Amino acid sequence: MTAHIIDGKAFAATLRTRLAAEVAAMAARGITPGLAVVLVGEDPASQVYVRSKGRMTREIGMASFEHRLPATTSQAELLALIARLNEDAAVNGILVQLPLPQGLDEAAVINAIRPDKDVDGFHILNVGRLATGQSAMVPCTPLGCLMLLRDHLGSLAGRRAVVLGRSNIVGKPMAQLLLRDSATVTIAHSRTRDLPDLCRQADILVAAVGRPHFVQGDWIRPGATVIDVGINRTDDGLVGDVDFDAVMAVAGAITPVPGGVGPMTIACLLANTLTATARANGLPDPEGLTP
Repeated sequence: MTAHIIDGKAFAATLRTRLAAEVAAMAARGITPGLAVVLVGEDPASQVYVRSKGRMTREIGMASFEHRLPATTSQAELLALIARLNEDAAVNGILVQLPLPQGLDEAAVINAIRPDKDVDGFHILNVGRLATGQSAMVPCTPLGCLMLLRDHLGSLAGRRAVVLGRSNIVGKPMAQLLLRDSATVTIAHSRTRDLPDLCRQADILVAAVGRPHFVQGDWIRPGATVIDVGINRTDDGLVGDVDFDAVMAVAGAITPVPGGVGPMTIACLLANTLTATARANGLPDPEGLTP
């Protein structure tokens, strides 16, 4: 048995094409979605991400606003910039690239962003709204995973899902999204007992632990769908949290690394910006871009 490879790169490209059409339709109404990205410091990986986000934002016709600040930027200076962006009508989405340099309070910075412009979905109000089933901005990576699962499996109702990882960025919101789709969800983590046995019960396994090749082939239920969120830099290049070759022989479907979940994250950031723009202008949410 060889698992079907879920091509996140291709799905993300199709999604961006659709978003470009939606942006063009908004432009015909005199509305241009705008995304502001704030980068503090000179972290090399963050610089690569910000360049990629800016390029893709412009490619689909959105306005891109980049704010690059030195690592010596104070908390007060950063909060003052966010306050200006909150009031800027041309800016529909605000993203502060993480991690921030030492000495800056990430939670305070995230919660200073207006919830309706919080396209990362990290503001405490958006977290609470997601948990209680209300309309919210949803974190981009879990939203991308949900889109891939729905596209491959159709209805998720009644399926047994295990989310391996309990981070605020992926694990917890992923579990909330799966619950919304009526899956039966277990969150597992480093202290979960009998972890391989638990994973073998899953129809859907989402791995987001940040440990290369952590999930082994004999952890997988035959025919299960495996979403590998991990991006780990090793001497052999980028690898996921799943032992890809071993799991390929057991699973029904799997996302590769690279080329799986990663491309979906930026595409869903753009989708969230479009959703935020629609809401700001009293328009319905674009179909299929929100849970």
